[in-house]
Amino acid sequence: MSEQLNPEVLEQVLEATDVPQAPSAETPAQQEEQTENTVNYAEMSLAELAAAFEELAKSEDRMRRTKEADAIKSAFYKKLSKAKADAGLAPVEETPYEAEEEEAVQEEVAQPQNPFEQVEMSFKAFYNAYKKERAEYNKQLEMERESNLKLKEEVIADLKALLEKGEDVNATFPEFRKIQDRWRAIGPVPATAFRNINDTYQLYVEQFYDMVSINRELRDLDFKKNLEAKQKFCEIAEKLAENDNVVDAFKELQKLHEQWKEFGPVAKQYREEIWDRFKAATATVNKKYQAFFEGMKEKQSENLAAKTALCERVEAIAAKGIASSNEWNACSKEIEEIQKEWRGIGFASKKDNQKIYDRFRAACDAFYARKREFYTDYKDNINSNLEKKISICEAAEALKSSTEWKKASDQFIALQKQWKEIGAVPRKKSAALWKRFRAACDEFFAEHDKQAKPENDFYGNLRAKQRLVEEIKAFELSSDESENVKAMNEFAAKWQAIGFVPFKEKDAINQAYKEAVASKFAGLNARRPRRGGAAPAPRSLKDQLVQKYNKLEQDIITYENNIGFFAKSKNSDALVGQIKERIAQAKEELASLKEQIRAAQQEENKEQE
Repeated sequence: MSEQLNPEVLEQVLEATDVPQAPSAETPAQQEEQTENTVNYAEMSLAELAAAFEELAKSEDRMRRTKEADAIKSAFYKKLSKAKADAGLAPVEETPYEAEEEEAVQEEVAQPQNPFEQVEMSFKAFYNAYKKERAEYNKQLEMERESNLKLKEEVIADLKALLEKGEDVNATFPEFRKIQDRWRAIGPVPATAFRNINDTYQLYVEQFYDMVSINRELRDLDFKKNLEAKQKFCEIAEKLAENDNVVDAFKELQKLHEQWKEFGPVAKQYREEIWDRFKAATATVNKKYQAFFEGMKEKQSENLAAKTALCERVEAIAAKGIASSNEWNACSKEIEEIQKEWRGIGFASKKDNQKIYDRFRAACDAFYARKREFYTDYKDNINSNLEKKISICEAAEALKSSTEWKKASDQFIALQKQWKEIGAVPRKKSAALWKRFRAACDEFFAEHDKQAKPENDFYGNLRAKQRLVEEIKAFELSSDESENVKAMNEFAAKWQAIGFVPFKEKDAINQAYKEAVASKFAGLNARRPRRGGAAPAPRSLKDQLVQKYNKLEQDIITYENNIGFFAKSKNSDALVGQIKERIAQAKEELASLKEQIRAAQQEENKEQE
């Protein structure tokens, strides 16, 4: 015959076994539940983000809103990084550097002001204060958890003592109810002790149900209430298994497991079934959670590989020899594009992310350090070139009044050669300096031409050379190559026999002669008969075209060099125009020759096959 409970005890038991509508057990993982963030911080300005954080930092529930605080911080520094990048300032957080831009002959590099300093300092002040308060809050929580652990250990000790009394249910169950109430009222314990303390408590609870003589009706009712509670937990877990947000689902599942342990056993025939159902839903959530992090791990590996490749590219650029401003500017733009690409790649794993960022930043720093060093040396060099060209101007001005025509002419030619060999000078002074030097040269050679003797009829010589150029152009080539070589040598002899021309016209008429010979007798120079022997075997069509291509490239370089000496002199516009036209024609011919060379190469390949 089952033991009878008095009505008062039965009522207490029924109250103790009611199924709660919303389990309230709270653990260390639950205590700091965050307020759901529905604000799109990415659309807010820096000032609005700073104001939002200031408002959060002053709110009463600020310690429970860490996710919201982190979201504001992340949005603030991303927007600050972009704003600084757009303004050409130093980058924030992960952005290594915004690329520098410098003129080819820039003398000074201006450093921009930082318009974001005030809002950044204000934000940092609030965030640092919040961090300190949060650290103190967490320290206090840990102390409370340690205290809660001691309280729960006392509850377990009392429960164990109750089991050892062996009294009847009328005496023990009210005390058991009080122990349960005390247990549920105690807050969270340290995470490291959570599993052990709960397992111990559940063990003694099950022993209580197994050992205390409760009448069958009351025990079945208690089991039924526990079953209903755990069925609700299963339903919640099964819905979580369908949740696409696997991270949130996993966190909620952990809460369910913690609450599951707060309730007593069910009837033996349902224990395995209810646990299997709960375990199945748990397994689904865990698999999705594991797959999510495996995918994240794979993506992080891909990000690391991509960032490693960018590091190698920057390191290669930083290590290669760069000798000119144009090369430095081109490499700077390439670095800018790499940095832009870097910012588009996601994070690597936590252990690798800082290392790869440090490597990338070090490579960027190395490049820009070398660039600054180059421009420092470059500035010193162009200042040295400036002093050299000023000295040449002074020498030309001292020489321009000389009447020792031959000696002075040679000296002027030597000065012009030195001028060409000297590198760039500051751009602001380049034109004026060239004008000064050219004026001294023009003054001397104008007077030199006036003093020419009849036997040195410079303008007559010029006309004779012009006629010879036209004669070369009109010459019709023979089918006999030796005759063509002979004619070319005769033209050369006639040219050498003609005397000097006016200095201003010297380069132009010489160039016209070279062009006429190159155009009419292309490829013959290398095939002249050798003295005392037969002519070498004719070269292939491709070799002839390559030689003509190389010769034309040299001619273009000569034309462009000559423009420098004619461009600033008086009445030279027409001549400069002619030279520019020749350059354009030569470049068109280069393109045509390139196609001919490619076609000749293909023919040779076919013959070899």
